[in-house]
Amino acid sequence: MTQSLRHWSTPPQHCSLEAAEIHVWRATLDADLARVDRLAQTLSQDEQARAARFHFERDRRRFVVARGVLRTLLGNYLELPPAALRFVYNEYGKPALAPHHDRAPQFNLAHSGDWALFAFVYGAEIGVDLEAIRTGFDFTPLAEQFFSPQERAELHTMPAHLQSAAFFHCWTRKEAYIKARGQGLSLPLTSFSVTLRPDEPPRIKDANDGTEVAQPWTLYDLAPGNGYAGALAVQGAGWSLRCWQWSMARD
Repeated sequence: MTQSLRHWSTPPQHCSLEAAEIHVWRATLDADLARVDRLAQTLSQDEQARAARFHFERDRRRFVVARGVLRTLLGNYLELPPAALRFVYNEYGKPALAPHHDRAPQFNLAHSGDWALFAFVYGAEIGVDLEAIRTGFDFTPLAEQFFSPQERAELHTMPAHLQSAAFFHCWTRKEAYIKARGQGLSLPLTSFSVTLRPDEPPRIKDANDGTEVAQPWTLYDLAPGNGYAGALAVQGAGWSLRCWQWSMARD
C-alpha cells in the first residue's frame, strides 16, 4: 500500500487513535516565549538538560517545542498529564514510552527548520522523517556515500531539474525506514533501496536482510509544507492514515 498525503485536517476536540489507524501531526516550532516556557515545564530533567546544551537560543526553543508537543499529544492519547510521561530509549536512541504506561502507542518524531512531524500507531514499528529542501545543495557526495547502487543509478539517469527533489524524497524515505527499524546505522542505508522516480509510488525494494519477505512495510510520502520533504514508514499494511494540523492553542 502506498499513498501521498497533501492535506492536513483540523482535528476534533477529542482525537482518539483507533487500532488500525496511523495519526501524523504537523506542528510549527515557531512559538512565543510564554508558550515555550509553558511547554518547558512539561519536560523531564534530562530533557531540560538537553535543551540547555544548545548553543543557539533558536535551536533550544525548537527542541523544547518539539518535545513539549510530543508530550502533549501522548498525554492526550493516554489521558495523562504531559509531565507524567516517562520515556525509555533503546541502545540506538529510539524513544518509547516506559513499560508501566498502559496501552501506549508507538511513536516517532522528526523536526527540521520551522516544522515538526509526530507519528503514532498501536502495535507496529513506525518512523517519520522531515527535511528542509536546500536550494543549490550539492547532494552528490551524500548520494554516493549513503544510496544503494540502484538508487544512485536511477538518480543520475533522471533529468537534472528533477534530481534535487528525487534526492530528498529518497533520503526521507530511507531515513523513515531506518528510524522505524530502530537500529540506527547498524542497518546501513546502502543495504536497501527505495523508489525515487516521480512516476513510482513510494515503496521499499531490494532489502538485503530478509525483512521485506517476513514482514511488509508501508511507505507514505508526506507534504509538510513548501520547501520540505517528508516520509513515513510503518510495519505492516492496510492502515488508515490521518494527518492532523496541530494548533498551539491546544497545549
